[in-house]
Amino acid sequence: MSQNENNSAASAATVVTTEPEPIKAIPLRRPGRWIAAAVILVALGLFLYGAATNSAYHWDTYWKYLRDTNIAKGAVVTLELTVLAMFIGVVLGVLLAVMRLSPNPVLRSVAWAYLWIFRGTPVYVQLVFWGLFPALYKTITVGVPFGPSFHSFDVQHWSAPFFFAMVGLGLNEAAYMAEIVRAGIGSVGEGQREASTALGMSWSQTMTRTVLPQAMRVIIPPTGNELISMLKTTSLVTAIPLTTDLYGRARDIYSVNFQPIPLLLVAATWYLIVTSVLMVGQFYLERYYSRGSSKQLTGKQLRAMATVQRRDEGAGV
Repeated sequence: MSQNENNSAASAATVVTTEPEPIKAIPLRRPGRWIAAAVILVALGLFLYGAATNSAYHWDTYWKYLRDTNIAKGAVVTLELTVLAMFIGVVLGVLLAVMRLSPNPVLRSVAWAYLWIFRGTPVYVQLVFWGLFPALYKTITVGVPFGPSFHSFDVQHWSAPFFFAMVGLGLNEAAYMAEIVRAGIGSVGEGQREASTALGMSWSQTMTRTVLPQAMRVIIPPTGNELISMLKTTSLVTAIPLTTDLYGRARDIYSVNFQPIPLLLVAATWYLIVTSVLMVGQFYLERYYSRGSSKQLTGKQLRAMATVQRRDEGAGV
């Protein structure tokens, strides 16, 4: 073999055995993000400094009433009103959604009329009517139409603003929950209903045993949003009037000390705290009902896959 052939073979061996240099990933520079963040931070800092040094905010009054027991009691009443009104709205909303999807034309018409009235009028106007309910009806009689009566209720002696606020908010919420539930029912495939019918189930059994359980994955997220919205809507019960809720307590206090700004900030802080807790609960509830529908793996699943991969590599698989 000649000298040139030996040099060519050595060069080829060198080329084959030499490993390629690793590729270095250079992150993409985004100066616009840093500039936008700097502008926002400067604007936020200026606003906070101006608010902290502005005596019109009366921060001493704010800190005084932020932990006031009357405000805390008002927050408890607001939570009670929210939970009870949402319970009425969810139960009645499911019933209305099923009525709208019923093959019975009478039930469909009644449900449509209900949604038309309660979604077509402002909730504040509805609450005003509920506050005037004792003026509209003197007595309520329970009995057979055009026949004997069993019992009569004297509405004039009713002094239950909390009850009327709960009913008014619950009936209004039912109209919106009905559409949410109807959308969730519509997300279930038609094959599920056909399979239930083939098994001999009635229409009501198909809804309660097959369709509604599967529709919960679509119903739960907007229901959480409605719950948070209901919490804030309770501030409108002043139309009844109900003064024992969170906003009502704050309004009663600033009507005495004539400092509405710090008391409104106190109420806003309490609303933010409660809604933040509800948002955390909504996050975990949505994640629970979205199991199996998302392709994104959780941290626990990724760690398990990495452990299995390392075990296989160690075993030489």
